[in-house]
Amino acid sequence: MRMPLIAGNWKMNKTVGEAVQLVEELKKLVADVKDVEIAVAPPFTALYPVAQALKGSNIKLAAQDVFWEDSGAYTGEISPVMLKDLGCQYVIVGHSERRQYFGETNETVNRKVKAVLRHGMRPIMCVGEKLEEREAGKTMEVVKDHVVGGLEGLSEEEMERVVIAYEPVWAIGTGRTATPQQAQEVHQFIRELLAEMFSKETAERVRIQYGGSIKPENIAGLMAQPDIDGGLVGGASLQAESFAKIVKFYER
Repeated sequence: MRMPLIAGNWKMNKTVGEAVQLVEELKKLVADVKDVEIAVAPPFTALYPVAQALKGSNIKLAAQDVFWEDSGAYTGEISPVMLKDLGCQYVIVGHSERRQYFGETNETVNRKVKAVLRHGMRPIMCVGEKLEEREAGKTMEVVKDHVVGGLEGLSEEEMERVVIAYEPVWAIGTGRTATPQQAQEVHQFIRELLAEMFSKETAERVRIQYGGSIKPENIAGLMAQPDIDGGLVGGASLQAESFAKIVKFYER
């Protein structure tokens, strides 16, 4: 059984005070959740105070990005050593906004995935097509390119520690969501691809999240699909109440 992982990606939102207030509220709302893994990814500036606030809770800490070197002359970057030191257990890698605005490629995503694994954390590797690519019938081609390029050179053991997040770019922050059937089709494709690249056993153990305008209203339908193992939540994770409702999808 794959334990669902619901992770909140706060993106470039929340001051330190706002971040701590949000997790203090969230802790109370999800304290009784046992069969769903929960993570939040604040901006870098709030990681340390949020880590302190989360101590003793059932919520794990994630970072939104990482650089692949452990240290050095890389002004403005954050290393996996630093994230590990803060208590991060997950790191989001290759988000479509990183690809779109900051030049992320499959090669840089692959280097980041390996750096995160090297330091005992788990990468959440994002893949997904743009609207024009879906309309051109290239969804599977683009997703395969992201999956194969991002996971190149990993062992089966390493692969089992990776989470893949399928995020159709046309559904991120737009209010448009892939239907549960559209999402399941791609998730099933990814799992079959992992079986070819690694093994059927490994593919069955890897968690594949969906991301893209997830809300309390649509999470249950998505989670009912056999290959959807959680959600990477954007806007709806910025309010404790809406995020808690998503975490408790099984009650809906």
